[in-house]
Amino acid sequence: MSSPCHILALDQGTTSSRALIFDHDGRIVAGAQKEFTQLYPNPGWVEHDPRELWASQRAVITEVLAQSQLAASDIVAIGLTNQRETTLVWDRVTGQPVYNAIVWQDRRTANDCAQLRSDGHEPWITAKTGLRLDPYFSATKLRWILNNVPGARAGAEAGRLAFGTVDSWLLWQLTGGRVHATDVTNASRTLLCNLNTGDWDDELLTLFEIPRSLLPQIRSCSEIYGYVGTELKVLAGVPIAGVAGDQQAALFGQTCFQPGMAKNTYGTGCFTLMHTGDQPVISHHHLLTTPAWKIGGRTEYALEGSVFIGGAAIQWLRDELQLVRDAAELDRLAESVPDAGGLFLVPAFTGLGAPHWDPFARGTMVGITRSTNRAQLCRAVIEAIALQTADLIRCMEKDSGLPLRELRVDGGASRSAPLLQFQADLLGVSVVRPRCIETTALGAAYLAGLATGFWSSREEIASHWTIDSTFKPQRPPEEITKLRANWDLAVGAAGLYRAHDDSRGTYRA
Repeated sequence: MSSPCHILALDQGTTSSRALIFDHDGRIVAGAQKEFTQLYPNPGWVEHDPRELWASQRAVITEVLAQSQLAASDIVAIGLTNQRETTLVWDRVTGQPVYNAIVWQDRRTANDCAQLRSDGHEPWITAKTGLRLDPYFSATKLRWILNNVPGARAGAEAGRLAFGTVDSWLLWQLTGGRVHATDVTNASRTLLCNLNTGDWDDELLTLFEIPRSLLPQIRSCSEIYGYVGTELKVLAGVPIAGVAGDQQAALFGQTCFQPGMAKNTYGTGCFTLMHTGDQPVISHHHLLTTPAWKIGGRTEYALEGSVFIGGAAIQWLRDELQLVRDAAELDRLAESVPDAGGLFLVPAFTGLGAPHWDPFARGTMVGITRSTNRAQLCRAVIEAIALQTADLIRCMEKDSGLPLRELRVDGGASRSAPLLQFQADLLGVSVVRPRCIETTALGAAYLAGLATGFWSSREEIASHWTIDSTFKPQRPPEEITKLRANWDLAVGAAGLYRAHDDSRGTYRA
């Protein structure tokens, strides 16, 4: 029998579950993807059915093994990566969720966060966690479940319930309920983990009224967590050896191993991370300080900026407005015009993320004229994605003192040439797309492979990173300066509208 020679990466995202198999050169051998249902029970609420998350993940595992004609004996290890902040609570005895997963995009606890901020808690929370007080993170979502689901708080205080982000839920399922754990990158997104100690913080648990018994064990990103149970026969006995939140996994997959290296993922949202070294850099420009990964007892850090609506704006144009059939048509239309004709779209559909952190802002279009057309709107959507990313990088350079030399990009929308060209024009540096843009899954695979000796070192991993396309800046700086100034005005207009829980809203004075 030959030795196992592949790594399986499970990538549980916001809209779909995926499974990809990589060989030793970091090339994709096979892949499978399955979308799952997005639930919107109230305005501003976003949920997933935890059972469907697991069912879809199981389905793609079975599919990718059949497609590749590989068995469990061919898989060295499993790497796991996931949408972060999404919050689940389940019964330890029955294994059943007590409520739907509350997704990172969900804004139901915006008023709770505003009250905590008004009470003066945000400065010390940021000092402990590197995060902002925002409904984006898990703590207020978890408290909402405990306070609003009948019997949940009593069950939690009795030690019967378990909390986790999506990685913990999948670990629990994969191991047949034998492992309740998370890694430091996911733990750091909960508002409950101390950035300096890497452990759950008692003061934060008290503030958010979270019983410690709910919480998973925090572990490193590259180690053997456990083994797939016999409940999933097609993978029984395979070690789960790498876990990281999707954006940290993508940073690792892009081999951004040195301070100053940065990547942007153009997914449902846009997520920019810059490696800052082995000491956390506290942001003075409203970014997040986060662990990049922990390997072999050593934690490295990053600055992160999160844009809530990135590629989702393209989906909105396609599905809700029905102005294009697919992303390829949007690109063709966007390239058919030299610019957006003075039109700016601020896609604050679920509020504004970094560096603004305004959960009450709403989407805005400014600069509409009688001649504004479909192609210009397509162009404005692409430009909005790049402009939001440029705002984040400007803040990162100020906070870190590290000038950006190039931006490595991945995610579904990174296939868009007009988007990447405009991004390069805005930043004034090259934008580089690697041959493998599945860097989130690839990063999870690399972490699992390091833990099991499949790859010997980061240097070996970096040798597999290859360039597909490089986009260099073409537009004059003075033109970009004017465009960004007008964008800033448009963002200000998005913040004038104050949305309420009743979805009606009023204008702010």
